[in-house]
Amino acid sequence: MKYNFFAAVVLTGFLFTSCNEDVKKDEAKDAPIAMTENDFDFQVTEFADIKVLRYQISGFDDLTLKEQKLVYYLTQAGLEGRDIMWAQNYRHNLDVRHALENVYTTYKGDKNGEDWANFETYLKRVWFANGIHHHYSNAKMKPAFSKDYFNTLLKETNTTLDAAVVDVLFNDADSKKVNLSKDADIVKESAINFYGPDVTTADVEKFYGAMKVDPKEPIELGLNTRLVKKDGKLVEEVYKSGGLYGAAIDKIIGWLEKAQGVAENEKQAEALGLLIEYYRTGSLDTWDDYCIAWATSTEGNIDWINGFIEVYNDPKGYKGSYETVVQIKDFDMSKKMAVLSKEAQWFEDNSPLMPEHKKKEVKGVSYKTVIVAGEAGDASPSTPIGVNLPNNNWIRQAHGSKSVSLGNIINAYANAGGSGRLAEFAHDAEEIALEEEYGQLADKLHTALHEVVGHASGQINEGVGTPKETLKRYKSTIEEGRADLFGLYYLMDPKLQELGLVEDWEKTGKAAYDGYIRNGLISQLVRLELGDDVEEAHMVNRQWVSAWSYERGLKDGVIEKVTRDGKTYYDIKDYQKLRTIFGELLRETQRITSEGDYEAGMSLVENYGVKVDQNLHKEVLDRNSKFKSPPYSGFVNPVIVPKTDNDGNITEFTIEQPKSFEGQMLEYAKTYGNLK
Repeated sequence: MKYNFFAAVVLTGFLFTSCNEDVKKDEAKDAPIAMTENDFDFQVTEFADIKVLRYQISGFDDLTLKEQKLVYYLTQAGLEGRDIMWAQNYRHNLDVRHALENVYTTYKGDKNGEDWANFETYLKRVWFANGIHHHYSNAKMKPAFSKDYFNTLLKETNTTLDAAVVDVLFNDADSKKVNLSKDADIVKESAINFYGPDVTTADVEKFYGAMKVDPKEPIELGLNTRLVKKDGKLVEEVYKSGGLYGAAIDKIIGWLEKAQGVAENEKQAEALGLLIEYYRTGSLDTWDDYCIAWATSTEGNIDWINGFIEVYNDPKGYKGSYETVVQIKDFDMSKKMAVLSKEAQWFEDNSPLMPEHKKKEVKGVSYKTVIVAGEAGDASPSTPIGVNLPNNNWIRQAHGSKSVSLGNIINAYANAGGSGRLAEFAHDAEEIALEEEYGQLADKLHTALHEVVGHASGQINEGVGTPKETLKRYKSTIEEGRADLFGLYYLMDPKLQELGLVEDWEKTGKAAYDGYIRNGLISQLVRLELGDDVEEAHMVNRQWVSAWSYERGLKDGVIEKVTRDGKTYYDIKDYQKLRTIFGELLRETQRITSEGDYEAGMSLVENYGVKVDQNLHKEVLDRNSKFKSPPYSGFVNPVIVPKTDNDGNITEFTIEQPKSFEGQMLEYAKTYGNLK
């Protein structure tokens, strides 16, 4: 099988022989290209509020052929599940994508007008978001062309799309993928496809509330299922071979079996075997067994994330989104940063948490900087920069966890060019200078502290349920804020310099604090439409951390709000006092988590994290309007191309880069379109 990426393909189910000549021309135009480190072009394209980048797989050539095969098989396994993420995000996404792609590849009419340009932009936005809802804001993206024009495109390309689905693209139905408004039925009013459209929040709470689990070793209820009503009865449709999404899962299993055959060691092979069994059976007990085997498999140069994992897209925090990341160990950076793992107990013992909420023994926090070799599902095109897994709290406490920083992704962001926004939103020249000299290191350390010691810290009181049971809709943002605060508290600590992680702990800490407050109170607002509330869990947590800390320090003038020439800035006057405030808020968020204090969690988030000062928001959008660089970035994946001998045996691999975003998206639809 060839894994070259072309811009124009004929999709399964839409065969039109009349476009063969155009397909061949476009294939040549968008064939993948080779790039050396010296001539590497990080930027692919820009559209709407999106910038698409490339990343390099440094170190691939240093792997053995067997290790390279393992990387290749794992990336293929991940891509085979790509359609699952689309289906999970919204029940009509795959039908919409198939229709849009068929129009794009077969339309013979005028492509020079504004309507066609708007159609292309809409398709690219849908590709980037894995569906019709924005990847970050969760709001449905409305086309900038009319329904009449779209129906004309459908007719002229013989493309079929249900009229009711066409209407949804242009009306206000299913307007939020995830709706966490405190006045909403957050399940029924969320378009996410984890639940049937007639399932309510009360249904979910009753269904899972009646299930009995081992309180000491609870499985992640509902993680790999869709909850629907059949004949008036709630039932779970399980993601597994022979079950929901089975056609894609069978392809995933096939590549995982190949990967198991070239595993670096027995522990890796054991973990892969359990992952295969999990996909075959859908058993959450097997998922726990896999997570334990994976978390304790720390030897080898290759690692992976694969499964239904993060629950941010579920308003109730049960259902996992499909996600894969394939990783190669970055030996140099991992050696430098492993010190955080070794010192995890020191950070826990010296934290401002209440003594009863501190872990007596932080288990096996494994931290590595890795080189990403491929991503799919919820991790692509928009990717995290740091990950800490597994998510099941009892496994983390008993068996440890793995934290990784995606080094080449961070590097690609850093090399993609600035936008000038720093000079616009920073208070003064000193703040700008600190950010330029120490900002990248501060961000990298905050990510590491967040993942390694933040998520790994603290413990829940005996007899208290899991955060998704006690904190409900606020679970995700409270947890992310708690981890952020843990990192913030230690970013202004001389211990970092003692450990050799920074050359100047105070200046690094100042850059980190400046950047966090600036982002939490001002610059992240460029990602919202005027009038919108803050809803995405990470954005919410950055705002409530910043706003609560600002208010807490008002009496002592810790952070000063400055208005100059009609523009608003925030100027930190006392960094040490701000550190104390961060410590107080960390202590409180851990108490909320440990005690399951829903009312306090709700008060914190709703009072500080959701609402936006509309005058400030308008000002920020006006100030931002002069910048052309989009506020969001994501990535195409490098293409790992196998070369074979006459017997079909792989003899070597080459790495090529996609020439275009649309070329990769169409090739993915052709090659990995496993769900219809």
